[in-house]
Amino acid sequence: QVRARAQLRFRLARPPTPTTLDPTKQKPPRPLCPPFPQSREESVWSCLVSSAKMAISPADTGFILLCAGLVQLMTPGLAFFYGGLVRHHNSVGMMTQNFVSLALTSIIWVLFLFSLCFGEDWDPYGFIGNPFTFAFFRNVGVHEPLEEGASGGVTAKIPGLLFALYQCMFAVITPALMTGAFADRLRYKAWLPFLFLWLVVVYAPWCHMVWGGGLLAQLGVVDFAGGIVVHITAGFSCNAILLVLGRRAIQPGGECHMDTPHSLPLVFLGTAMLWFGWFGFNCGSALAANGIAVVAGWNSQIAAASAMMAWTTLDWIFKGKPGLSGKCVGCIAGLATITPAAGFVQPASALLIGVLSAPVCYLCVLLSKAIGFDDALDVWGVHGMGGALGTVLLGFLADGSECASLEKSPDYCVNPGTVVAGLPQFKVQLLAAVCCAVYSFGATYLLLRITGCCMRVILPPEDQHRVDAAEHGEVAYYHVLHALSKPFVSN
Repeated sequence: QVRARAQLRFRLARPPTPTTLDPTKQKPPRPLCPPFPQSREESVWSCLVSSAKMAISPADTGFILLCAGLVQLMTPGLAFFYGGLVRHHNSVGMMTQNFVSLALTSIIWVLFLFSLCFGEDWDPYGFIGNPFTFAFFRNVGVHEPLEEGASGGVTAKIPGLLFALYQCMFAVITPALMTGAFADRLRYKAWLPFLFLWLVVVYAPWCHMVWGGGLLAQLGVVDFAGGIVVHITAGFSCNAILLVLGRRAIQPGGECHMDTPHSLPLVFLGTAMLWFGWFGFNCGSALAANGIAVVAGWNSQIAAASAMMAWTTLDWIFKGKPGLSGKCVGCIAGLATITPAAGFVQPASALLIGVLSAPVCYLCVLLSKAIGFDDALDVWGVHGMGGALGTVLLGFLADGSECASLEKSPDYCVNPGTVVAGLPQFKVQLLAAVCCAVYSFGATYLLLRITGCCMRVILPPEDQHRVDAAEHGEVAYYHVLHALSKPFVSN
């Protein structure tokens, strides 16, 4: 040790050798990836790490990986939420329809669905992505981001595979949102092929047009975390499904119990998991651990809280008592409405969005029941109209024109250089919301009709009071098996 210290002092004290301009005497530059003859694996790893240092942010990578796990947690949370809201004889069926989306969607995502959403344009207008660009995750980097252009201009400093994993969680939960609308009616065997077709025909085009650099992105439409891509597509598709399936069969004397939750603890547990996972949903959509993610988190919290209190007030006025289920539904309405604007508005605007979401979604739920749509769990009123409301309000509540420049914007701007409030932005947001609603309704109606030509899609009336036993051979509560044999009367 004494000898090593002496040698170090000698090297530090020695004057530097003068450099020369003679090219023949200059040392060759040090290679980026030096060879390690003793270990080929060490050489390859060192090369990969060195070449990725400038492209990948470890902080962003860890943050988005955590957010992907939070968004995946939302799917079982939704299963608990819907499973508690339906009647006891459909609890297992509802959870199964939600949970199977996690498996089937993930497989399709790897095969070609990710490429349909984020591949290069397959048509001249940017309607859908090329299914071969990222098929089987080909050209999706492990140690570098997706190439700009082929991924719609994504410049996140995270591995391409991580971006694909994060976006997969959105594709998983979007069709699962629809299951609450057609409770007790759609056969499980019909749900599987319909789920596959819906992801390809409805979800993929809108994901590409909005998030994949397609047509709507080029027109200036913005959707921070899924107001258009997730909530409007799923919410308005529900009305088309209800138009095909019709109303639920009712048991004699059971009309007043059709919409009564069978397990409020499950509803509360599901709401808590959804609220917790929504931080990954909205904060992670910043694709970086930065101030935009922080604002998105605060906006999510404020909108959910204000919507819950406003919904509770409405329940107190119209029903006489503030119930737990109303608080849970109001919370989800606020989260769905703030989703498209979470990373573009100030927290004060998020408070306003949350307060407005409760009466708008509440009235839409009442309207749906008044016109005869048997939306069992109010998916259209909460998710469809909530997502549309947030998408449109974004055009008015985003930051002002002083935030249009990325370099010269004030410090208080949430997302400078992206979107500013004004009539032009309001128009494109409204156009996108209306077009998405019309397309989702029409395409879903045709898809379910086509599925119905190949198989029976509607459960017979005698099985609608025993969905779990008839479809899955299991029930959630075995002590009520004796009550499942009462006859049903078709409405």
